[in-house]
Amino acid sequence: MKQAKKDIALSEKDALQDLLDCEKLLMTYYAAALTEGSSTPFRKQILKNYTAHAETQFRVFEQMLDRGYYQVRPAEKMMLDQNAEKFEKVKKQLVS
Repeated sequence: MKQAKKDIALSEKDALQDLLDCEKLLMTYYAAALTEGSSTPFRKQILKNYTAHAETQFRVFEQMLDRGYYQVRPAEKMMLDQNAEKFEKVKKQLVS
């Protein structure tokens, strides 16, 4: 039995989540292209595209946040301190 288009439409939340996921994936591809690019014009264009998609991704994220579709949990101070200490140790190892 074939489903009608109205039966398979995405909800607003699902559509925004899909768009957010696509933008994140595009940014991953652009980051890879940027690191692999060997000509200045190519790298400039990729960086321009990356920046544009970063802005779009953030706007979609803000829309999801405003609508209550995306929950952000504030980081606990202890967790921040532990991570800062961990990275400071790595930094010292790299400098040594």
